[in-house]
Amino acid sequence: MGHGIAQVSAASGYEVVLRDIEQRFLDSAMEKIRWSLDKMASKGRITAEEKDGILNRIRPVVALGEALEGADLVIEAVPEVMDLKRKVYAELDAAAPEGAAFASNTSTLPITEIAQATSRPERFIGIHFFNPPQLMKLVEVIPGEGTSDETTRMTLEYVESLGKQAVLCRKDVPGFIVNRLFIPMVHEACHAMDRTGASMEQIDSAVKFGLGFPMGIFELADFTGMDVIHKATVEMHQRDKGVVNPHPLVEKMFNEKKLGKKSGEGYYKYSDEKYERVALSEELAAGYDPLELAASVLNNAAWLVSNGASDIEEIEKAARLGLGLKNPLFETAKEMGMGRIVGALEKMAAKYGPFYRPDPLFATM
Repeated sequence: MGHGIAQVSAASGYEVVLRDIEQRFLDSAMEKIRWSLDKMASKGRITAEEKDGILNRIRPVVALGEALEGADLVIEAVPEVMDLKRKVYAELDAAAPEGAAFASNTSTLPITEIAQATSRPERFIGIHFFNPPQLMKLVEVIPGEGTSDETTRMTLEYVESLGKQAVLCRKDVPGFIVNRLFIPMVHEACHAMDRTGASMEQIDSAVKFGLGFPMGIFELADFTGMDVIHKATVEMHQRDKGVVNPHPLVEKMFNEKKLGKKSGEGYYKYSDEKYERVALSEELAAGYDPLELAASVLNNAAWLVSNGASDIEEIEKAARLGLGLKNPLFETAKEMGMGRIVGALEKMAAKYGPFYRPDPLFATM
């Protein structure tokens, strides 16, 4: 993520210092950037001169003090471990220029909590790039409780200057927007297997052909990585028991190192030779009704609106760009019938507990 963010920033004209704790990591990062730019040049997307210009605007540095000299914006992309984030920001806060803003490229960790490791919460913000940053258009921007309007405005302008599309998560809620929809859905798909007896292929086919996802939810989970999903689940559930109903299979797969495509096995098995897609079909989709799965996703979307973290338009934009949805979520809900969605949630709440209680927003729709 770090080298991808450096590349897109330099490609937009910014002077970038790329910092890591050892030279070998920086060498690897620069090699990946060169590979990416060579590929773009070979396809005619950039010229040889533009490639050289981008590379010349990225300066790899190990020494933290040197790396931070004159910095306006510091973007951190260290692993999703709160103690590590806090340690890094304590070091950054002591060494960075007083006016520099800090932006954490976290997908789930609370911005307000990380900002407490610094003396500048008003200049601290979340900036969640999607992977890979060179290709994905969406960036979630998440102000913490102490973030100033000026820092939020500056961050939105920076994201737009990269040619990206920003969505603003107005409150620092667990999962922000995209992961608040995606992570719980992986668990709900596991619950659906238990509750209905449907196969993974049937559920995935229904998600793809019935709900307009680019791939099945199990397939998407394998593509994302069970390590990412498990860590996000733990962080989100720790802070809000109402956001996700954890299924034990996710933790079991993580513990067994069945991480998805990156390990060769997740929900499905993969070979090393080439990128494989799971064989899904409309015939398989007929074997599972995705009503309850859609209802649970929509319930989390409705929560974001009810709690002032987002609005329907921004949620649809995030789902389209972050999850690749072809059909707007709330349009799908209207097609299924809002009464059926609420009925499904009420039935699930009666059978499986208050976690599924319908959000008050549905009463207004």
